[in-house]
Amino acid sequence: MERDCVFCKIINGEIKGDVVYENEDIIAIRDIAPQAPHHYLIIPKVHIPTSQDVKDPSLWGNLMSAVNVVAERMGLADLGYRVVINCGSQACQSIFHLHIHLLSGRRFGWPPG
Repeated sequence: MERDCVFCKIINGEIKGDVVYENEDIIAIRDIAPQAPHHYLIIPKVHIPTSQDVKDPSLWGNLMSAVNVVAERMGLADLGYRVVINCGSQACQSIFHLHIHLLSGRRFGWPPG
């Protein structure tokens, strides 16, 4: 855990998060500044600053399985959704604890960015 990390504080119960899914390794919460009608963050419980810092490739499988579960639970699987990972400041990562954005409920443009 990183003392100043907001996601670590949510995981440890120091800050309240609107949890929509949780297992032993992952937590999923509603984003407090949603960019779509449905916007969830899927977060590993272990503190990893960016996607570039992932050392265990099985983490990606666990995260994507959680994305699928959240999409199903929230009724987004048939509607469609976008999955986004920002890595680093230039990519607009604002919290340096790896997380996946799951967005749905509006039409998204292409190309993204």
